[in-house]
Amino acid sequence: MSTLPQLIEEDIRQLDEALRELLARTEATTGLVIDKGGFLIASQGEARQFDLTSLAALASGAFMANQTIASLVHETHFTSVYQQGENFSMLVTAVDAYCLLVVIFDARVNAGLVKYFAGPAAARVARQMLIARARNPACGLDLSELNLADTAELFRRKA
Repeated sequence: MSTLPQLIEEDIRQLDEALRELLARTEATTGLVIDKGGFLIASQGEARQFDLTSLAALASGAFMANQTIASLVHETHFTSVYQQGENFSMLVTAVDAYCLLVVIFDARVNAGLVKYFAGPAAARVARQMLIARARNPACGLDLSELNLADTAELFRRKA
């Protein structure tokens, strides 16, 4: 099964709205929806301040490393990872089996507030991904198999 369903404009609009609402409720700086392979799907907030592509890849790696730690401590999985910094903090939360929600926020913002509102935002993103998968369950893509050096195959016209 492909990790990412085909997303249409309405799907992206819904993801963007979920992120905008999360940022407004928490005063977070940036919100991302990424796939577990580290590919950026949607973002809202301050984009110029951060390298979102690298951030998505590294946040995914940190989350997946914590899944390995979970298994070492006999936990089935951890649902989120919180990293506290001097200026910024980051919360990475599982959306579903394929996607993650990343929230970057000022270190002065209450982490509990961000965690509280990240739950409903992740659920909203998960619902939209289910809608997208249901629209065409056999069609999707696994971004980890994408040849970034030659994307012509991805963007060719389908018969």
